[in-house]
Amino acid sequence: MHSTKYSDTFIEIADDSTAVQGVPPPEKEDNPSVASRTWRMIFEQPYAHTSDDVIFSVWADRQGIPASNRAAAREEFFSNGRACLRAPDLGKKYGWGIHYNEDGRVAAYGRETDAYRAFAEAGELKVLKAMRSSRG
Repeated sequence: MHSTKYSDTFIEIADDSTAVQGVPPPEKEDNPSVASRTWRMIFEQPYAHTSDDVIFSVWADRQGIPASNRAAAREEFFSNGRACLRAPDLGKKYGWGIHYNEDGRVAAYGRETDAYRAFAEAGELKVLKAMRSSRG
């Protein structure tokens, strides 16, 4: 089974991001975007979920998978490799860094915050960049 989980890691915003601070992705009531669902789950419950929890839940909600089928669906979902939280627009477009604690649970920090800077400069954390939006 594959996993997207890191521990003791911080994902900084992408090098080509123009975001100067963390802003919530726009909400669409009828069909929230992947970025909006991901941000809400991480921001509203910091360190409550692993990246696997977030990525699967967002996908399953968008697919309309009922709770009774989620365990089997999750096993099938992670039978293939999946993009981690370096890929979504949170770190490309909306200015959010993602911190994974020692248990692999995640929280989001806006680029403008002291916490973001502390995580980005912390020598004991692995620091990665969110994936760039463009190849150039």
